[in-house]
Amino acid sequence: MSRKVDLYDSAYGNYESATYRQVRIETYGKDFGQTSWVTTEESNAIPQLLGLRSDSFVLEVGCGSGGYALHLGEKVGCRLIGLDINKPGVRNANQLAQARGLASQVRFEQCDASKNLPFDDNTFDAVFSNDVLCHLPGRPEVLVEMFRVLNPGGRMLFSDALIIGGMVSHEEIATRSSIGFYVYSPPGENERLMERAKFRHIRVQDTTESAARIAKQWYHAREKRKEELVAAEGKTNFEGLQRFLSCVHVLMSEKRLLRYLYVASKEFRDDLTP
Repeated sequence: MSRKVDLYDSAYGNYESATYRQVRIETYGKDFGQTSWVTTEESNAIPQLLGLRSDSFVLEVGCGSGGYALHLGEKVGCRLIGLDINKPGVRNANQLAQARGLASQVRFEQCDASKNLPFDDNTFDAVFSNDVLCHLPGRPEVLVEMFRVLNPGGRMLFSDALIIGGMVSHEEIATRSSIGFYVYSPPGENERLMERAKFRHIRVQDTTESAARIAKQWYHAREKRKEELVAAEGKTNFEGLQRFLSCVHVLMSEKRLLRYLYVASKEFRDDLTP
């Protein structure tokens, strides 16, 4: 069985490192501080998918180091709140907001998003979460909470890279789950849970191939900087993360694990029946 390895503390704690920055640029093309499977093309499409405007108020569930939320604040001009359970990530995000002069527009809070969200009903115009819901227990309740804090007419977006597409061994599951808690879903389950939470106009996009490409690029970008990364992370953790990224690439390339992007909306009358 694979040992647990650290991705997030090392990524967020070394955010300013030139080595980690070059890994992100080589993996994604642009540096938003990412630790996900979101391509730059998908990042660029999210504002349109969510219908964001300069007067929108937006919630990101699982903001990580805050780079993408700050990018949206700068590009769109909207107000944002980012939530994450990782303390170094939230600290880094607020430091970045302060340094970029965006602290009054974009703020970040440490929060366990698997619990009740600390906001009133009908607070946000859009809610999104990039490759985070698979880390959270109690997904039905998480989706209900996302619906609750969303304004009528608002949109929600999330991605899930752990949709079962074929046979996966217990060794592969252990390696794929080595960086933290994970929930694997059968095809159609997210749609069912979204409908039960009263989301409507659900759209689904298969992004598995692009996620497989990200995993491969991330692996090779790290491998080229092995000496520096071993010094920062330790040899055992470096090798564990490389096994993780290789496993992700194989499973997604063979479509035994799938990644889907979901977009849905909250109707103006949330008591309408389908």
